[in-house]
Amino acid sequence: MSGGWIALIVVIALVVIIGGWLWATYNGLVRLRVRVDEAWSDITVQLKRRADLIPNIIETVKGYASHEREVFERVTSARSETISAQSPEQAAVAESHLQGALKSLFAVAEAYPDLKANQNFLHLQQELVDTEDKIQASRRFYNGGVRELNTKIQTFPTNLIAGPFGFTAREFFEVADPSAIAEPPRVQF
Repeated sequence: MSGGWIALIVVIALVVIIGGWLWATYNGLVRLRVRVDEAWSDITVQLKRRADLIPNIIETVKGYASHEREVFERVTSARSETISAQSPEQAAVAESHLQGALKSLFAVAEAYPDLKANQNFLHLQQELVDTEDKIQASRRFYNGGVRELNTKIQTFPTNLIAGPFGFTAREFFEVADPSAIAEPPRVQF
């Protein structure tokens, strides 16, 4: 074999290795991006589930405390804000508003002993607690995916192909006002 053939084989081998690395890196970034999108979808599903529970809770409480109109309006407004949130940042702001409104709603409920014993209300409370747990788990899964994707996009040598192929860092789902969620709404009496 002549030196020209050896050089050609070396060049072909390098092209195959670099091509394989590009292929594997690109597909890894796509998998991470899809995982983050899936996790965001999970969060929106849980937020929708909670938003669907809230009108039932409001109606149950209204039957006992019809004069607490301002509280009901705040909860309804916060619920609408949560449903319309399109990004993690918007969802975080809506979360703090909803948490505050729910605390007010449950504070009203505590003043009515018959309501606290109502089986429908107790069931709705348990559903809300379950949903809050699922939202928290979905948030952790989403933030874990964002962490992996952002790390991959920013580390060398992956960053050399992430930018040109349109992979961008995602924002974490962080609550805008941490004091609003320092404690979850108290739903057990």
